[in-house]
Amino acid sequence: MVTKGIILSGGMGTRMSPLTKAVNKQLLPIYDKPLIFYPLSILMLAGIKNILVIVNKGQLNQFRKILPEKNHLGINIQYREQKKPEGLPHAFILGEKFIGKDNVSLILGDNFFYGQSLTKILKKSVSLKNGAKIFLHPVKRPQLYGVASINNKQKVVTLTEKPKTPKSNLAVTGLYFFDNNVVKFSKKIKPSKRGELEIIDLLNIYKKKKKLSAEFIGRGGAWLDTGSIDDFYKTSAFVQAIENRQGLKIACLEEIAFNKKWIDQKKIFKKIKFYGKCEYSNYLKKLLIKKK
Repeated sequence: MVTKGIILSGGMGTRMSPLTKAVNKQLLPIYDKPLIFYPLSILMLAGIKNILVIVNKGQLNQFRKILPEKNHLGINIQYREQKKPEGLPHAFILGEKFIGKDNVSLILGDNFFYGQSLTKILKKSVSLKNGAKIFLHPVKRPQLYGVASINNKQKVVTLTEKPKTPKSNLAVTGLYFFDNNVVKFSKKIKPSKRGELEIIDLLNIYKKKKKLSAEFIGRGGAWLDTGSIDDFYKTSAFVQAIENRQGLKIACLEEIAFNKKWIDQKKIFKKIKFYGKCEYSNYLKKLLIKKK
């Protein structure tokens, strides 16, 4: 059972400079919310309440302003500073004490996921006992991503980073579920030529042991990477279109916590007071009216 989650919110965000010279990329807005709300909502939808957020050194107070440890969301948030980017598997080494003897999920802080069936898939994935699980999504240009091919039992057969001749169109997204061996395996990985621990090397350890399986976001679902300014605005436009059409909010943390009965109406009122007079607070007020 996966009971803990890590959000990797480090990195320099150089492709979005000068915006990221003063503010961490994960705190910039995707339409009406900070980017960090979206990966956090994925872990919450999966039922994960113990969460470690890894941030750049010197940016901790920025995150605490919007997501304090005493967050009134019914979840436990911890922070860990990262001196410099050392690759995705390094998150498990940094978070070794946090992980303890539990299984853990990792989500990249700049990845956006959306889909009607996503919650069902997430709840299934947290039941993982052994091995690792990756999330795949079909893409038009797989040459730009890590690509996986699978067999009829949804076991991963091949993993290739940015292949010139892809064996499939299934890109490896920034959402992973691991058993507790992930810390031990991460420590065995040697840095690549760019000086970082590579996630593909960690996944290949599980693949060689035939313990790497895959899930699909599904047709109609969305996986968007917000690595560039253009991608940021495209994702914002996507959220804006969905929310304005449906009148529902994507990644409303309070709504998720309230629906899961992690918090009560009093906590909602505290969050409304915290956010002040804004459209987001108005949405929270409507939640309370619906529950009466």
